[in-house]
Amino acid sequence: MLDVAIRKPDGSVAVDLGGRSAPPLPVHPALTGVLPDGLRRGSTVGVSGALSLLFALLGTASADGAWCALVGFPRLSAEAAVEYGVDLSRLAIVPAPGSAWTTAVGALLDAVDVVAARPPARLVPGDVRRLAARARTRDAVLMAYGEWPGADVRLRAEDGQWSGIGGGSGRLRARRIDVHAEGRGASARPRSAQLWLPAAEGGVQLAEPLAQVIELAG
Repeated sequence: MLDVAIRKPDGSVAVDLGGRSAPPLPVHPALTGVLPDGLRRGSTVGVSGALSLLFALLGTASADGAWCALVGFPRLSAEAAVEYGVDLSRLAIVPAPGSAWTTAVGALLDAVDVVAARPPARLVPGDVRRLAARARTRDAVLMAYGEWPGADVRLRAEDGQWSGIGGGSGRLRARRIDVHAEGRGASARPRSAQLWLPAAEGGVQLAEPLAQVIELAG
């Protein structure tokens, strides 16, 4: 690949056109089964089925130093975000952008590493293309909670089973879910994992396959 850079008079690099991509953002070890390469910068990620899955994706990147933003989530718990590792001091929140949703997401893609956004009910195809292009050029990750046409990776949480209540008493403490991933290019191969999300002690934890649990119980 051609390595080209525009340099200042003192020799320092002003613009690097060498085509080098930034390293991906890390994910929790429990999520490497569905995202073995982490969160690739410049990509779009669709998340559905569980808001806790979105928090789990943000948490490790945030704890590693990434700046994150949440757009279009008017009723989020700061405690829940912290439970998954999100650093509130590096988190921007736009709870209700209204008609300025596209403008808010685009501006934040220029400024932070990961923008997690709940798309409006009606998406304009041109806005989808422009925001995906903005994420690519800014080496940011656009994480859409809900439908996002053409996402590079799609993560779906299914079959949530809560535990913690027995005999009519107790508290819901943990939820076991199946997470499925598919996408395009390097992410075209379907992947799945069983997770505790949240785990009994909080956060995310890899669960044993159901067949193995049944075998051990027998």
